Amino acid sequence: MATRARHLIPRQTLGAVPGTTHPRRARWARPRPRAPRAAGSDDTDVNNLKIVEPAFVGLRRDLKQRLPFYVSDYVEGLNLKCVASTLFMFFACLAPAVAFGSLLNVKTQGAMGALEMLVSTSICGMVYALFSGQPVTIIGSTGPVLAFTAIMYSTCQQFALPFLSTYAWVGLWTSGILLLCALTSTSNLVIRYLTRFTDEIFAGLISVIFVVEALKNIVGLVFTGSVGGGAALLSVMSAVATCAFAMKLSGLRTSRWFTKRVRDTVADFGPTVSIISCTAVCGWLAARYGISLEYLSLPTQIVPTTPRPWVVNLMETPVWARWGASLPAVMVSILMFFDQNITTRLVNSKDNKMKKGYGYHMDLLVVALNTAVFSMLGMPWLVAATVRSVNHLRSLTTFGTVGEKTEVVGVTETRITNFAIHACIGLSILYARDLLTSIPQCVLMGLFLYLGLSAVKGNEFLERIELFFTDKEKLPNVPYVKDISLAATKKFTALQVASLLALVALKESKFGILFPVVIAALQIILVLAVRAKWFTEKELAVLDRD
Repeated sequence: MATRARHLIPRQTLGAVPGTTHPRRARWARPRPRAPRAAGSDDTDVNNLKIVEPAFVGLRRDLKQRLPFYVSDYVEGLNLKCVASTLFMFFACLAPAVAFGSLLNVKTQGAMGALEMLVSTSICGMVYALFSGQPVTIIGSTGPVLAFTAIMYSTCQQFALPFLSTYAWVGLWTSGILLLCALTSTSNLVIRYLTRFTDEIFAGLISVIFVVEALKNIVGLVFTGSVGGGAALLSVMSAVATCAFAMKLSGLRTSRWFTKRVRDTVADFGPTVSIISCTAVCGWLAARYGISLEYLSLPTQIVPTTPRPWVVNLMETPVWARWGASLPAVMVSILMFFDQNITTRLVNSKDNKMKKGYGYHMDLLVVALNTAVFSMLGMPWLVAATVRSVNHLRSLTTFGTVGEKTEVVGVTETRITNFAIHACIGLSILYARDLLTSIPQCVLMGLFLYLGLSAVKGNEFLERIELFFTDKEKLPNVPYVKDISLAATKKFTALQVASLLALVALKESKFGILFPVVIAALQIILVLAVRAKWFTEKELAVLDRD
């Protein structure tokens, strides 16, 4: 792809002593055209990264960058903001785990269910928080992986294979492939070649899916015959109120009321306050008028959904199927590889002004090891979850106001919130089932809608869509309006919209499981557009900056 920005290369990157210039490369110290740095790349020249490196090179680089901050990852998390983040994200991670677990129970006819999903979410999340390179990322179950599991179950039924044993073999092969990718630094593919163009489409897709699914569930209550009119009305009102109240409290940050400290504190605790208050009001109205509502459902015992030993018997699968499991493992490995790395790229974006660097290869290593262990336990595979990660990031972000615009000041980069979130999920299964099962499902639907809308906010691509409907005299004072032509901005946005719609169509088709893989090919679209001279270097420097 054509180069499109000018950067000054740090002399340390060139191997010189700080404060001097390498004599043989002095000419490189001046600005020169080059591709933009990948998100979170710090002083690493991404143009020199090889897609495959010798074993452990990338991991050593990640460790060198992250280990000096390991103690501060805990110390900096001891504040009120992190308490607010933990409470909010506890509900934000618990609700999808229960929802995905219940769906998994249906898709696998009880082979795996909510208990397995909750246990996997809790333990894998804590392990990831302790040992990953980017602990701001949240791992969890995702739609594509769930769809793959459902397809694999039906395939096992077709070939009369034991599902859990075959699932374990596929998981072990997948773990081996991801481990090989982590050891040989293949995440460099995402670091070096993907850009903001792809990041924004991927984030937009996941956010839109969250919003659409939440609205379908909320509106669907009105047209469900088994739900009474009073229950449907109360459920819709509660869901909308939960989302609206959370957004209103979160938006208090930019208002003129109270002091900045008070505004920020209320905004941080806004989603949690909304969930608790709407649960109380909804419960009171349901009791007052005798309305029957559906509540959060948690397992009553800590036992597998289907009675079985905790460790799967690997020998139940025929030898030919053990080797054959490597074929679907290739597909799910590609799926998890791109889900993990693209989500982590979004978290590591330069726009977030994070200071401690990244750890793509460390992250993938932890996912690989988790996959191996939980495959043998017959539990779900987890990978970076986009909407949850973006909301976790935003809950840890400190904002400042410049004029009328709110800007990111920095992020509290800590392991404490991620660990505490998943520890609380585990503790809730053991000790708080009665309390949590008093939360109406409609309130959780409102939380899902809030998560999706929050992820949409801050996605420049989705915000640029407004330009097609904005009065030319009311255009915002932003670089993609004032620094380049509006026509170029609209053309770039239209290209992203077309790509997004194509991905949505693919997801809804019988080939939907392939959509994360196809996301990686989106960059080719931009490359072709550049070669066709649709955009100048200056336009790309503004629209596709990292």
